[in-house]
Amino acid sequence: MATKTAARKRARAKAEYDAFLAGCPSRQLLARISDKWVALILAALTDGPLRYSALSRRLAGVSQKMLTQTLRSLERDGLLTRTVTPTVPVTVTYELTGLGRSLQDLMLGVKAWAEAHMDEVLAHRNEYDAGVA
Repeated sequence: MATKTAARKRARAKAEYDAFLAGCPSRQLLARISDKWVALILAALTDGPLRYSALSRRLAGVSQKMLTQTLRSLERDGLLTRTVTPTVPVTVTYELTGLGRSLQDLMLGVKAWAEAHMDEVLAHRNEYDAGVA
């Protein structure tokens, strides 16, 4: 009898994190890590910690508001740490945590795939758009 109860508990726990289910909390995490700025921030931090200004320069086109929001959400999720050094002016650096580094390789792979296959995707888009018009 205890075996069935334990099996049910395991099944219930697994179902709680089934991203195909509408109420699954992992959907929020998937939404966060599928954001382009998250992928680019993780890639930018490959070589180690960076100051906010260096991240801003590296991520061409990101607004200050979007960068700040994304960094805060990554810090909240435990993917990076924010270190404030009391200098004049204050120095703020961001660095990946172990959890962030565990996601980094996957995100670098997605970034590399996108860069390597962009010509093919553009060709398919053009072909599709020509057929639709």
